[in-house]
Amino acid sequence: MSHFALERRVRKAIHELESDGLRRTLKVPAGIDFSSNDYLGLATHPLVKQRMAQAVMDDGCGSTGSRLLRGNRESFTRVERRFAEFKGTEAALYFGSGYAANVGVLSTFIERHDLVFSDEHNHASIIDGIRLSRAKRIKFTHRDIDSVANLLKSVPAGVQKFLITESLFSMDGDFAPLGDYQSLCHETDTVLIVDEAHAVGIYGHRGSGWVEHSGNDDRVFLTVNTAGKALGVAGAFVAGPEWAIDFLIQRARPFIFSTAPPPSIAAALEASLDVIRDEPERRVQLLENTRHLRVLLDESGLNIPVSNSQIIPVILGDNQRAFHAAEELQSQGFDVRALRPPTVPAGTARLRVTVNAGLDASTLLRFALALRNVCSTVCS
Repeated sequence: MSHFALERRVRKAIHELESDGLRRTLKVPAGIDFSSNDYLGLATHPLVKQRMAQAVMDDGCGSTGSRLLRGNRESFTRVERRFAEFKGTEAALYFGSGYAANVGVLSTFIERHDLVFSDEHNHASIIDGIRLSRAKRIKFTHRDIDSVANLLKSVPAGVQKFLITESLFSMDGDFAPLGDYQSLCHETDTVLIVDEAHAVGIYGHRGSGWVEHSGNDDRVFLTVNTAGKALGVAGAFVAGPEWAIDFLIQRARPFIFSTAPPPSIAAALEASLDVIRDEPERRVQLLENTRHLRVLLDESGLNIPVSNSQIIPVILGDNQRAFHAAEELQSQGFDVRALRPPTVPAGTARLRVTVNAGLDASTLLRFALALRNVCSTVCS
């Protein structure tokens, strides 16, 4: 096939996306943030910026190689040790992205003849990691403990089983029943792996995540903890037993064959952990803002799924309706984005509203009124 024929094929596909209201465009941030994952405001925290800038001056802009070649630095080792302490585990390993971490973990530990039980709403990186393992993936009904229990208990003895779940689901803003999963996995000899992307830095006494909040941390094999959301920087930490982290260093292809991130990121992440420890009021304010906005939206008559998380989906169903609602809110100064398939299931296009610690009560009220008016207009 010539590149001309390929261009025609691609242009046809783009035209179909356009017709279905699914074509994406890249937009820079503008307006008041109701869409990012910078829940605690650490991406612009003065200490985090200062430490990162100083590290660039000290260590340069790039790592110059993979961690197993010349790309390793003491700063990576130090922040990994610090993060393991934060999570209450023996060790941690830093990856360049949450996607790379999930793919690395799942393709390393899961083998072809294993069985993997995966929540139907799990992130694409989890799905792709399982695919690379070539193991059989069994989807279970979202957050349905009875469904999981029946599936796990039907597996013949001697088969290695894994249960994979997010702790806080990124599209629906609801929490996994981790306590139930931990007990069930212990009972059925199943390995539990938890993606803490949207919970780390926020929940639990130390802010280490929903696993800490749920208790029985020792019943979770590994957690994957994105560092570009509440931690405000980039990359992801995998935390767990020392032997497992060592095996990732030996076998995880996204770790072995990637140039290490800039050393300055490690310095910034140490600063983020300092802020989470020293400024717990940020987490308190985030949760208060979340509670307040959910009350306002409920009083406005909007149909918001029940949860206590900082992720609030406003499901509009139709792709164009969600897109136009987001555009209207953006024109009023609120940065809200529309999520459409394949990011979310067909027929569930939505506004994904996120709350952060920097919002004040008057802004939350103005936004709630604007959202109510926009939704009543686009739905009529």
